[in-house]
Amino acid sequence: MLRPERMSKVSVTGTKNVVRDVIEVTHDQRVVHLSDYGGEFEGFDTGSPLAGADGASETLVTVRSLINILDVTGEDAGPARIVTDEALEEEFESVRRAVNDLDDHRESVVAALETFDQRIEEAQPFVELGIDLDLLWGYDSLDVVVGTGDVAEVEAALADADDVASSEVFSEGDTFAAFAYPTEAAAGDVASAALAGLDVERHEVPEVDRTAGEYLEVLENRTEKLRETLDGIEEGLRDLRLEHAGFLLAAEEKLTIEVEKAEAPLRFATTEHAFFAEGWLPTSDYEAYASALRDAVGDRVEVEELERADFSEERDVPAAGFAPAGEGVEGEERALTDGGSGATADEPPVVQNNPWFVKPFEVLVQAINRPNYHEIDPTIVLFFTFPLFFGFMIGDVGYGVVYALVGYALYSRFDSEAIASLGFVAMVAGAATVVFGLLYGEFFGVFLPYEPVLSRGLEPSLADWAELWLLGSVLAALVHLTVGYVFDFVKQLDHGVRAAVLESGSLVVVMLGIWLWVFSLPRSIQPAWLFTVLDGNPAPLGFAGFPPVAGAVGLWGIPIGLVLAYVGGGGIEAYEGLVNSITHVLSYTRLGAEVLAEGGIAFVVNLLFFGAYSHEGEYHYLFGQTASAALAHHPGASIMFPGLMHAGVAGVLGGIVVLLFGHLLVLALGVTSAGMQAIRLEYVEFFGKFYEGGGKKYRPFGHPRTYTTQD
Repeated sequence: MLRPERMSKVSVTGTKNVVRDVIEVTHDQRVVHLSDYGGEFEGFDTGSPLAGADGASETLVTVRSLINILDVTGEDAGPARIVTDEALEEEFESVRRAVNDLDDHRESVVAALETFDQRIEEAQPFVELGIDLDLLWGYDSLDVVVGTGDVAEVEAALADADDVASSEVFSEGDTFAAFAYPTEAAAGDVASAALAGLDVERHEVPEVDRTAGEYLEVLENRTEKLRETLDGIEEGLRDLRLEHAGFLLAAEEKLTIEVEKAEAPLRFATTEHAFFAEGWLPTSDYEAYASALRDAVGDRVEVEELERADFSEERDVPAAGFAPAGEGVEGEERALTDGGSGATADEPPVVQNNPWFVKPFEVLVQAINRPNYHEIDPTIVLFFTFPLFFGFMIGDVGYGVVYALVGYALYSRFDSEAIASLGFVAMVAGAATVVFGLLYGEFFGVFLPYEPVLSRGLEPSLADWAELWLLGSVLAALVHLTVGYVFDFVKQLDHGVRAAVLESGSLVVVMLGIWLWVFSLPRSIQPAWLFTVLDGNPAPLGFAGFPPVAGAVGLWGIPIGLVLAYVGGGGIEAYEGLVNSITHVLSYTRLGAEVLAEGGIAFVVNLLFFGAYSHEGEYHYLFGQTASAALAHHPGASIMFPGLMHAGVAGVLGGIVVLLFGHLLVLALGVTSAGMQAIRLEYVEFFGKFYEGGGKKYRPFGHPRTYTTQD
């Protein structure tokens, strides 16, 4: 779990007449992450695609275009099928013609609809104006302008124009038709010239011999017929999708596989007669892969395990010309068919090795970066700590159930692996929230009818619990950060014990030394509650501080750790180690603060609706009683808020809105506040101690079959 699957580097060498067989077996096995040949070896060139690659690629592009046009999805697939080359030549061509003809027709109809919609929009002002269209065009000397604007300004401009002998303006609202006769000395568009400086939107007059209403009716009838035509086309495309979706999806998959196989040699090293290919695969799959190749090709191909990658960063990478052929034969030369030899030294890809119930949490790690092959995978830690932090902060049965249900919806209804994984994370976090909710005894902020095991510490009589949560947050920080330092210590061991001690051991000594002194007697500047909250008030665990000798050990550990850090990384490393040992630990107190904040907001929401009173340091909701009744039954009580539910019909209705939106707000804050605080502690404080990332994703050569069966 803490390490990825061990990977082996494998090479396959043979003559070119078996390259297609090797590709077929490798594709079917789907375990080899092929390495790209980069031209490292003299006499070897990058391979060329197999015959037919260009034709298959072109057909694949067309098939994908048809799938897009028909809006085909996996739900339309039907049973898996065999797609033969004959079907690709015959059925595909008929489908292509039918789909393209309908799609071309659809595009022309859509374009015509856009044109008619625009004409309908342009005709509206003429309908409002109420003047027959044939009266607005076709004049030799009369200039006509139809537009929208300030009619008074239009009339004034025409009256003042020197080139206008006479004019008349007809209007309806701000739509107008301006008629202007030019003077004898003038010619042309005198009305247009007169209105040039005004804020007027001009309308082109349709040159038709009918009223505007009749013209609009014609346009609308044509539009309606076009829409009917478009509906028929869409129906035809739907029929084609239902009839041919399965074939198209299967054809797309078949062609994808063919193209993938045909282009595989682009990653091989080749000569005129030979080839070799290299790649990574899980060590556990090597024997099965090698056996499958030998069964298919026999002794015409040589398969070798060049390297079993060690998790150490100091890998014993084989030099070019030599490569270990497997365990126990290191240094044996790998002979190529033309007498050459060689090996590339690329990094192994990463296959995170976690149980099924931990694997969804990999999405949280990969959000930062995939762990590299040589470092510890922290996913298992996140599986425990993230839900623990989240559930501790929210701690409510009702909220937890909602988070779990939302998570289940994401997990079960989305095909995206990332979204489904986030859904699973939400389910686990929701379950943890329910558990803490039972311990706190809360359901949507309402106290359950039993004595809870834990308390948030919101009430004055239970304020000691708030101090306990702050202390608990510090203790959680020390455990969490120590695990991070241990992970870094293990990683630094690749460079020797000395490096591990100076780089990581020194920092954990400083951190634990500081806090060992803080929790030790005699008390000096430490607050008193540090020594009481675990000694019976409120937790009867019998801890009242470490003995003075422990504090002395802690104080001595601080300078020792700082000196080691200085030797390992200089003054900056020592300074940061000292500061981070305090600030990073105190950063975890946000956990305790969120316990109070989330519970406090939920309490306020319920307070506004139900009302509440305070009595002897405890808070009680006004369930089934008014404020006056509560005061009568509990002398000395004080009303915190009388409650909207006791304020008549209007108060009840308003209170329901407050109650619903208030709890929705708390649910949202659970994600944006508590959730982000928890993930921040993981990414910044915890990951910052050891994590680098940058791992290469494992992409085995081969396309999974979903819509086709093996030919």
